[in-house]
Amino acid sequence: MRAVDVIIKKRDGLELNREEIAFFIHGYTQGDIPDYQAAAWAMAVLLNGMNARETTDLTLSMAASGDVLDLSDIVSIVVDKHSTGGVGDKTTLVVAPLVAACGLPVGKMSGRSLGFSGGTIDKLETIPGFRADLKTDEFINQLREIGIVLTGQSADLAPADGKLYALRDVTGTVQSLPLIASSIMSKKIAGGAQAMVLDVKIGLGAFMPTLKDGRQLAELMVNIAQLTGRKAIAILSDMNQPLGHAVGNSLELHEAIQILHDIGPTDFREHCIVLATHMLTLGKLAENLDKARVIVENALRDGSAWKKFRQLIIAQGGNVSYVDDPSNLPKSPIIKTVPSPVTGHILGIHAREVGEVSVMLGAGRLKKGDPIDHAVGIIIHHKVGDFVEKGQPLFTIHAHNHQSCEAAHERLLAAHAWTNEPFQPLPLFYGIISQD
Repeated sequence: MRAVDVIIKKRDGLELNREEIAFFIHGYTQGDIPDYQAAAWAMAVLLNGMNARETTDLTLSMAASGDVLDLSDIVSIVVDKHSTGGVGDKTTLVVAPLVAACGLPVGKMSGRSLGFSGGTIDKLETIPGFRADLKTDEFINQLREIGIVLTGQSADLAPADGKLYALRDVTGTVQSLPLIASSIMSKKIAGGAQAMVLDVKIGLGAFMPTLKDGRQLAELMVNIAQLTGRKAIAILSDMNQPLGHAVGNSLELHEAIQILHDIGPTDFREHCIVLATHMLTLGKLAENLDKARVIVENALRDGSAWKKFRQLIIAQGGNVSYVDDPSNLPKSPIIKTVPSPVTGHILGIHAREVGEVSVMLGAGRLKKGDPIDHAVGIIIHHKVGDFVEKGQPLFTIHAHNHQSCEAAHERLLAAHAWTNEPFQPLPLFYGIISQD
């Protein structure tokens, strides 16, 4: 078998078989197939697509390119949660300890930020001493002992994905739905997940800008799960405005801590409860969503979710005093609150622009390896549909210097749109894709 024949077959719009896909992925991972051939193949996939069976075979080949965790001796069913990324999306910081506190162990490997969406690991590393580089045996032991792990993606898991993603990023092939779906699902399978709640973000601040695009990706990932003998549901959620109020690492960590104390933004709280509720039902800890929600809300109210979060931080070497008293977290030297210039209803808050401003301030990275400023970020004080009086706080900028603060000021004002007429709040969710 030759790589060029696989490329030509997909270039001509034909269906690749399992052996051809496995051969190509194995060869590329091992270095036998060069970047220029892999780039040609990826472009052929982008232009001609893959059906569900091809995408599933691609997913399994990528998962098999490295270690595949077996966590069956720790928990009867391993339930994971994945978000496609969004501005102010800090849900893992709440959902993981919340679900673990309900009795369902959560072992999750998360990423760092790239572009306009922040990463869970960057937020956790705001806490001095926190280790996000656990080895596989440490991961398994901690999951067994305390029922929760949040660490960075291991290089031993789905190495084909890491190599292929880096290539796609520089060859204009990131947008391919089969390549996106296989990238996400291969890492979940390699991480031992048997059931998954997929949070597919849709809107201005999301990778999937339209409901149609988001639904296609969600359906594809749910199909992959079904074809590989796993359970999955996908929740289509709004990302036309930031989730919660905080955008930026220490600011988002502080907001997550608020929710774990059962206070904080109502949209963020509800989002976390819905994801956790679905995880409990998939994990068979509750027979239906209503009963699962009662369990989840109790874990927030009685403080057990907060205790589990503290347990996580301590287990991974973090200085727990920084979460017990978030005023200890890194602070920016410049904090500027900008008042509303008008009286009216908020028509829109451009999520992507808010995210890109946070990157400009230093809260995110434009390329892999860029340093992160954990202290900087933005607090957006209102939501779409809110009525705001002139002079009320509109947003607060946390900046490292006056120049970046002033640049953020102008861009964030422009990111807000206004109307004199009452305007409906945006929905939190647009629907659910399931295997039923």
